[in-house]
Amino acid sequence: MEIVKLIGQFAISLWVIMASALVLINTDAGGEEEVYNKLRSMNEVTEVYVVYGVYDIVAKIELENMDKLRDFVTNSIRRLPKVRSTLTMIVMEDRSAVRK
Repeated sequence: MEIVKLIGQFAISLWVIMASALVLINTDAGGEEEVYNKLRSMNEVTEVYVVYGVYDIVAKIELENMDKLRDFVTNSIRRLPKVRSTLTMIVMEDRSAVRK
């Protein structure tokens, strides 16, 4: 992630290395909407989807480093009411592609 700061007349670019992950979440039956809404309100969650299949919700999270990412999953996502289990997939290299 690039952050541009203005100092006087000069623009300074800073590159911040972020830790990203996709978190696959199983909820209690009927708990998808409540968990979805709580995840949407968290700044660390950049994307969240209710899905059909083995998992109920997929969330993309971004934090400053791996320690903060681990703590966020353990202490924020896994402790939400109606979350039964999670599977966290760490993003090693961001090569996302958007098809038009």
